[in-house]
Amino acid sequence: MRALFPAGWAPPIGYANGIEVDAGRMVFIAGQVGWDAQQRFASADLAGQFDQALANVLSVLAVAGGVPQHICRMTAYCCDKPAYLAARGELGAIWKRQMGRHYPAMSMIFVADLLDHPGKIELEATAMLPPGPPAA
Repeated sequence: MRALFPAGWAPPIGYANGIEVDAGRMVFIAGQVGWDAQQRFASADLAGQFDQALANVLSVLAVAGGVPQHICRMTAYCCDKPAYLAARGELGAIWKRQMGRHYPAMSMIFVADLLDHPGKIELEATAMLPPGPPAA
């Protein structure tokens, strides 16, 4: 996997402009919100829900034998832009704790609401795992 950064462009902050991948096993991870395994929201704030939603994405990925560095694309849907902007530093720290310095191609989309109330953020991802047999 290789991050794509066009010459002369300002460097992106917290994402890659594009990702190139070789053939492998694709994993598509449905939107994950900030609830636990029993579908309970432990946090009402955006940062707490982001932390749990990202952990949920990585839990689904792990079932296929994947690790954070296999994620090549992530889309975030957030229904509170002011809260997102206010929490960027905290969200960045959560990202680094769970993802390290791996930054896939990303999109942030602000929406009116999410299906799972009182969810404030939902993350979906695509990962490319190395060729080989799927995890058992």
